[in-house]
Amino acid sequence: MLPSGKRAGGAPVNFAYHAMKNGTKSTAISAVGEDELGDELVCRAKNAGIHTIVQRNAWPTGTVEVALKEGIPEYTIVRGVAWDHLLYTKELINAVREADAICYGTLALRSPESHDTIVELLKQSKETAMRFFDINLRGDHYSKELIEELLGYATVFKINDAELLLLRDLFNIRNASDAEACNWFMKQYDLDYVILTAGASFSTIFSRSGETSTLKTPHVEVADTVGAGDSFSGTFTARTLLGDSLAEAHAKAVNTAAYVCTQNGAWPAYPTEIPNYLAE
Repeated sequence: MLPSGKRAGGAPVNFAYHAMKNGTKSTAISAVGEDELGDELVCRAKNAGIHTIVQRNAWPTGTVEVALKEGIPEYTIVRGVAWDHLLYTKELINAVREADAICYGTLALRSPESHDTIVELLKQSKETAMRFFDINLRGDHYSKELIEELLGYATVFKINDAELLLLRDLFNIRNASDAEACNWFMKQYDLDYVILTAGASFSTIFSRSGETSTLKTPHVEVADTVGAGDSFSGTFTARTLLGDSLAEAHAKAVNTAAYVCTQNGAWPAYPTEIPNYLAE
């Protein structure tokens, strides 16, 4: 619920949209209520070309109050909503078993029911699957124990600079540099990649092989930043699965996120070719 009105979104479906736009078959798993907002979201996702597995239940459709301060979103996430009650079903198991990559964050696991469902689904994933943990810390909807649990399943860990500050305290690595902290997580949790984003400044991807890619964030005229991080994640995942090098996948992820910042909403239509903001 933005100041300008209702807009469809949410990290999993944003990720699926941009992964799809970058050449992969993608599915968003969620739950909405048996209400008008739920009908509207299912319709909007379908119209945007997003494949979904959406459960319907008696809880209200999830909403988020978004206030924009200088284009940066601040979120108030309503509790006790449909996606807090995701059921573990054969349909979800089959979808996850077939997936080459799975993206998840902390927020959807704030309730016991969805927590147990998502953890069981992660256990069903292919051993070779990319398990992309986009931490997405929101309000008080997380704990150190949850973060540790989810890192245990991850092959990729994505954090922003503000989240890294919190994690330094939680994991007692206060004196480590950014690079040292990211490499600590990589070694501690046997990760393939750690991705650090720093908003309008830069992003760096650290890899298990020792290769590192750092890019400055392009300066663009910002409409809003809602969904920009998810577009980065979806693009990087898709392009990595399709065989791009680390540098190529990173560049496309940064460029897509820059484009999304110039548009309103998390699911903007893609032009025939996204401008190369990195060249400017």
